[in-house]
Amino acid sequence: MTTLFVSDLHLDPARPEITALFLRFLQEEAAGADALYLLGDLFEAWIGDDDPAPLGAEVASGLGAVADAGVPVYFMHGNRDFLLGRDYAARAGMRLLPDPAVVMLYGHPTLLTHGDALCSDDHAYQAFRAQTRDPAWRERFLAQPLAARQAFARQAREASRQHQATVGGGAADITDVTPDTVAALFSRYGVDRVIHGHTHRPAVHTLEVDGRTCTRIVLGDWFEQGSVLRVDADRLELSALG
Repeated sequence: MTTLFVSDLHLDPARPEITALFLRFLQEEAAGADALYLLGDLFEAWIGDDDPAPLGAEVASGLGAVADAGVPVYFMHGNRDFLLGRDYAARAGMRLLPDPAVVMLYGHPTLLTHGDALCSDDHAYQAFRAQTRDPAWRERFLAQPLAARQAFARQAREASRQHQATVGGGAADITDVTPDTVAALFSRYGVDRVIHGHTHRPAVHTLEVDGRTCTRIVLGDWFEQGSVLRVDADRLELSALG
């Protein structure tokens, strides 16, 4: 039996082939797993649980089938779907996780995080993150009409594209994790393994922290193909899903 991790699917009506790939993954593999963890950015944008878009219902049905098969499904918010609430989680059979969260994986304490908080050198993004995670901001935003929220989501995506263009040649460093912030996370929680997404740079990194050999696993995105981390009692495997 295997525990599965995915993140950064960015599901969007404009990319139906990726939604289809994810739904096949749920049916063919996730339904037989020990557990499924979704570490953020399941959707390209989420403007509230009251959004009637068909994509949300389709994905909730697929995830619900996995949960109904007896597989625990855990969801952690990302920077694109931080407004996903308890109503939608219930419809999809998902259990909400705080960010970060430490879980036991076959006896091995492992810290899970979406990963955006680790990119602390990206000051513009961190300021936006702090604003949008404020409960008062969220309450005001969700009180707006659906059309206004849709317009905000479009503007936020465009602002993100412009930000990437503005940082230019420094984007690779600024939008990746900050080593000191990563080391501080390992030290604070006393773990030797972290799993995260967000940066779209799938890899398994080994580093030394406080005299301990630690592992940082970065999940890939689902733009051109899928990316899945499989963990069992003996090994971990990060691979593409085509």
